Amino acid sequence: MPAEFADIAPYTEDNYFPHLVRLTKEPGFEHAVRFIMPNVDYDAFCSELLSVKSQEDFQRRIMGRFLSDLERLGTAGVTADGIENISAETPYTFISNHRDIVLDPAFLNLVMLRNSLPVTQIAIGNNLLIYDWITDLVKINRSFIVKRDVKKLEALDAARHLSAYIHFAIMKLHESVWIAQRQGRAKDSDDVTQESLVKMLSIAGESGDRKSNLMELNLLPVSISYEFDPNDYLKVREFVMRRRDPEFKKSQRDDLFSMETGMTGYKGRVHYHFAGCVNQQLAAISTTNRNEAVHSACMAIDKEIHSGYYLYPINFIAADIVENTDKYRARYTDDDIATAKAYMDRQLAKVDLPDITPEEHDYMRMMFLTMYANPVRNKEAALQK
Repeated sequence: MPAEFADIAPYTEDNYFPHLVRLTKEPGFEHAVRFIMPNVDYDAFCSELLSVKSQEDFQRRIMGRFLSDLERLGTAGVTADGIENISAETPYTFISNHRDIVLDPAFLNLVMLRNSLPVTQIAIGNNLLIYDWITDLVKINRSFIVKRDVKKLEALDAARHLSAYIHFAIMKLHESVWIAQRQGRAKDSDDVTQESLVKMLSIAGESGDRKSNLMELNLLPVSISYEFDPNDYLKVREFVMRRRDPEFKKSQRDDLFSMETGMTGYKGRVHYHFAGCVNQQLAAISTTNRNEAVHSACMAIDKEIHSGYYLYPINFIAADIVENTDKYRARYTDDDIATAKAYMDRQLAKVDLPDITPEEHDYMRMMFLTMYANPVRNKEAALQK
């Protein structure tokens, strides 16, 4: 690994083990393991961790089983389609919508493991690296760091550095990477690719031409669909906080709680759809204007992500309520309505804010429903394009 990437790259085969040893001695790591696996024999767990022979062994033997446990405990199953669009010999940049801080890329790698495909490197914001042991954990687990706390004058250098690393991973290491289509999660599930992200991806490359640089990365859109989002009430809470105070910013503690809630909360059915690589669509972009080319690339990615959503009864119910129609009535039953209403009531009851007014409660309800309705709207619009 070139020294220039040491600050953001995952740990390599040569240097991961000392960090793994250090990790097992961290009280914070032990607390996290016991939180997720209350009945764990922690000493035996650490012994097994330290018996891994390689990072590949760590991924398949440790993480594969851990993710299967998370699937069993927190979902009704993780499924996927479009696997035929992935070649084991080709490194891709998997770019997806973003629902859960930890599990979006984690379950993607579970799908890879189950289909005998190479696992991916994972982009993770440094705002989530609250403790040193979290940095060790994610870098052992093949994550690279996206610096989000840089000053404006340093932002371009950080973008160049990140772009160069991603191109290095694809072109030199021949390893796939995962990155979300935008910085942070779309709180209302209106998933739109951030143009600054695509610009960042296009900076580095061997050709010097932005479009060709993007094509080097083999962008492959992924649609992630959770039946239920355990963080939905936290997102609603944030909407209310921002409504009360436009300057509201989440704390590190908020981010940590979101990670814990996403990992341990019930998600129902979870589905991954893998579109084809969009190089053909990128090649068809004729404009020489960089901004227009980036915009067209974002639209191509969005169309594939939106078209690939797997929709559940709660999505159709929410869409009908928000739009005051019965357009999707054939897609759900009376029992589905009762289940969705009970779920929404339980989640909204968790919003722990003082002095919630009737108006704010109506706003919370509408934002909750919008969160589940937007995938229906976006998929319908994408299929008409």
